[in-house]
Amino acid sequence: MRNTVWSACLGIILIMTGCSIMNPSTNRVEERNGQTAQSIEVTLTKQISANFWLYLPPSYGETSKEFPLMLFLHGAGERGADLEKVKTHGPPKLAGNMAELDHFVIVSPQCPTEGWWNADELKGLLDYIIETYRIDSTRVYCTGLSMGGYGTWALATAYPEMFAAIAPICGGGSRITPFRLKDMPIWAFHGAKDPTVPLSETQVIIDRIRKDGGNPKFTIYPEAQHDSWTESYANPELYQWLLEHRNESAALDPSEN
Repeated sequence: MRNTVWSACLGIILIMTGCSIMNPSTNRVEERNGQTAQSIEVTLTKQISANFWLYLPPSYGETSKEFPLMLFLHGAGERGADLEKVKTHGPPKLAGNMAELDHFVIVSPQCPTEGWWNADELKGLLDYIIETYRIDSTRVYCTGLSMGGYGTWALATAYPEMFAAIAPICGGGSRITPFRLKDMPIWAFHGAKDPTVPLSETQVIIDRIRKDGGNPKFTIYPEAQHDSWTESYANPELYQWLLEHRNESAALDPSEN
């Protein structure tokens, strides 16, 4: 087994969402029939914490180049406070033993017991990783299984400008997902006999995206039940496909927009 770099981290991250209101300013625009039209500008802050595995490929310390970033979201069974559970499936299980994963910095957070993936909190974690490590911001990817598949759809729907491509596995999305992700490179996976998350959860999103002119890839395993992730994550073509995609708009300086 080749040497790998693993670290379990606890981070306190500030992101622009939720909670305390600072420096509010209100402008009264007009009054009509007893109602006033107003506008407001506020700064919203929320403090979050995150436990996660971080994989730095062996060559990370041997070069000054920037690396693609992969975010992996686990399923409901890996929630809790035992970070080892996150390595049960997918990239955190395979990293260090699968050459294709050595192209990525991989961050694998753990969702708290009884919790659900929160898009704003995940965005805060990604911002922290991108700021702290040598990350190619044009090559940020998200993938997840089951509950993490739902999380992948939700995060990409909330922040489509952040990702170069996504790979949701046996999850589902909201009604606005197809409208937000029509132009997103997507490779989705699902088992045809899944008794836990029906195939239709993915199929309806894929059909609508295609109807709107998008071109997502969709792999259906005819005999697979809920575990459609083992075969998917063992497939080197998945990681090669991810690396084919860049999000050049992510490289733009926000001050230039």
